[in-house]
Amino acid sequence: MTTYLVTGGAGFIGSNFIFHLLERYPQARIVCLDALTYAGNLSTLAGVMERENFRFVRGSVTDREAVFALFQEERPEYVVNFAAETHVDRAIESPGVFLETNILGTQNLMDACRQYGVERFHQVSTDEVYGDLPLDRPELLFTEETPLCASSPYSASKAAADLLVQAYVRTYGLPASISRCSNNYGPYQFPEKLIPLMIANALADRPLPVYGTGENVRDWLYVADHCKAIDLILHRGRAGQVYNIGGHNEMRNIDIVRRILACLHKSETLITFVKDRAGHDLRYAIDPAKIHRELGWLPETRFAEGLEKTIDWYLAHRDWWEQIVSGEYRAYYQRMYGGR
Repeated sequence: MTTYLVTGGAGFIGSNFIFHLLERYPQARIVCLDALTYAGNLSTLAGVMERENFRFVRGSVTDREAVFALFQEERPEYVVNFAAETHVDRAIESPGVFLETNILGTQNLMDACRQYGVERFHQVSTDEVYGDLPLDRPELLFTEETPLCASSPYSASKAAADLLVQAYVRTYGLPASISRCSNNYGPYQFPEKLIPLMIANALADRPLPVYGTGENVRDWLYVADHCKAIDLILHRGRAGQVYNIGGHNEMRNIDIVRRILACLHKSETLITFVKDRAGHDLRYAIDPAKIHRELGWLPETRFAEGLEKTIDWYLAHRDWWEQIVSGEYRAYYQRMYGGR
């Protein structure tokens, strides 16, 4: 039985990847390691917790002793690292934890991979490591050869982890790969991110906070398409390589917000422009030509279809996200947007 270790598997993309693995490889064993920080939600995994071939372990990738003990016990063939602090605003507020989790946690995993042997370690990264692109040059895209030029403590920590992975490949021969994806959206996304935040606020008729004038452009990728791409890289991608995963769905933030309001039949008067984020990147745009050329991957979900499915999911799963937008998250939300 092949064993997959998925770190950060109680988070948004990690949980969707676990669901993908369980459907795609029903005979495999899936082990999820997650610290259950603010963005990790055990209820996300409720539907698979009782499956015989699934195991949940609460723990942090920063706990080196616990990581090595889990490798000793499970001996995974494949390790996919989603474990990361990811929200840029939180990184601006408290950068230290991002460095610990995103860099040192990655090192711990790779050291365990070296000691116990794996077929592949895969690092899930982000297009934010490339910095940003000008709004008036739509022909420019991020490729795998684009120099790293991080703009925030978050993206700097992810860029550092990427460099560390490449160093382990070259120095130790670790069979590792890296993927850098554009903005994901879909079910189970924590409601501090743009799309679920706007859905939740619109449903409650609360103001929809939009940074600056909302002109910032992002490339959007439906999470299920991302999971399929990682699966391909894990099993057919070349070790030592970086693969960009993009959705071919560039849109301005303000246009995303307007679409959500239209879908929910809400007034655009709910839009509230707030002070822009410090160092806010202007535009991200991924060129996924390499993964298409080598592995045949292309995004399958058009944005209009994916957004409709996402809104329908949040409408049908109010119990999941309503419990999240209370308590600690409310205090954080007020710090981020209350005075802007």
